[in-house]
Amino acid sequence: MAQTLENKKSMVWIRVLSIAIPLAVAVLLSLPTKLDLGDWVYGLPHAIGVVNTLTSICLIVAYVAIRQKKVKVHKQMNSAAFVLGAIFLVLYVIYHASAESTPYGGDDTTRYIYYFFLISHILLSIGVVPLVLLAFYYALNNMIDKHKRIVKYTFPIWLYVSVTGVTVYLMISPYYP
Repeated sequence: MAQTLENKKSMVWIRVLSIAIPLAVAVLLSLPTKLDLGDWVYGLPHAIGVVNTLTSICLIVAYVAIRQKKVKVHKQMNSAAFVLGAIFLVLYVIYHASAESTPYGGDDTTRYIYYFFLISHILLSIGVVPLVLLAFYYALNNMIDKHKRIVKYTFPIWLYVSVTGVTVYLMISPYYP
């Protein structure tokens, strides 16, 4: 009975975080006045690009490791990707709460490509939060069958979000102030 109650509590926390994280980001991004944290924040997009790149690498290495039945490496790389995701979130919020958004300055053709990647990246980043939390919950609680079922969706979405984060960064970086 205690395990079932603990599972229910965990699922409630996963639901709460899955709503609270995107909601908090949306609120912070829509602040009418940006926070004045100093000029150092203008270096954050480059750090965010590095974090997204490292996350992508960790996810790919984790995938290869599990295919090779290297469970320890798989766990380490996914844990690193999870921590990098948290770091990304903090850096992203700090930057966007304190700096105006940079408009894309490319031509019409590349603008459509940029916005396709940006919009799909944003929408899928919201949807991947509960999937990642559930995948980690199942893995940490040794519910490997459930973990395997959910990561069939979680991995490609998380990798897409991570790679498109790098793509969007590379496309917008020439236009940063």
